[in-house]
Amino acid sequence: MVVETNHGSVQGGGGIASYRLLTGMHPADADISNDSGFDRHVLACILAAGVMEGGRLFEKVGLSSDDLAALFKQKFPSVRIKGDDLLLGSKRDDNDEVTMVRDLLLARRSTEGDTGRWLAAMIARRVMEPSHLWADLGLRNRGELSRLLNRHFGPLARRNVNNMRWKRFFYRMLCEDEGLILCTTPMCTECKDFNHCFGDESGESRMADRRRDGLLAPAAPVAGGS
Repeated sequence: MVVETNHGSVQGGGGIASYRLLTGMHPADADISNDSGFDRHVLACILAAGVMEGGRLFEKVGLSSDDLAALFKQKFPSVRIKGDDLLLGSKRDDNDEVTMVRDLLLARRSTEGDTGRWLAAMIARRVMEPSHLWADLGLRNRGELSRLLNRHFGPLARRNVNNMRWKRFFYRMLCEDEGLILCTTPMCTECKDFNHCFGDESGESRMADRRRDGLLAPAAPVAGGS
């Protein structure tokens, strides 16, 4: 998968390089002082994280190819994607877990429009990755994830009153919705798995990983590009 603008391209790898192509700046310099800027930053982070993993981007971020094309057109109009992601009409292949998490988020949206819908699908897909959710989304820290969830999925986020890890919290909410009992211990403080649900979620952001960031290269101007 190739991400391309008039000024450069990234093929695979290159989280920071991809973010630069999408936004024109380093992620450390992102202006997230308003909701619009924050949403664009979040989307750029998720897309950059997907690019780093290689393969078809729409599958990595949980969108159909049509939705991915619409996202780029609306949020990153100067950026073009090449390869299999341009095969419009390609559907995402969600497993049951992805579908359940996506539906959980969609049912508790606090914003309208495409951005919240896209984010529900993207978050649900990235939940399947092995690291902390904020890291798998390419965000800079857990605080950005909490802000994202409170902004777009407020009714759900506000239920996490004990600051449980977000992946664990989603599955707990799914079990409660189905009337299932997730835990055998009545009190979290008495549970031997306490640290798995409430432990530290610090770590290095993918956007700080410069080892894979040597794939930014000049590209010929794109005909008709803006």
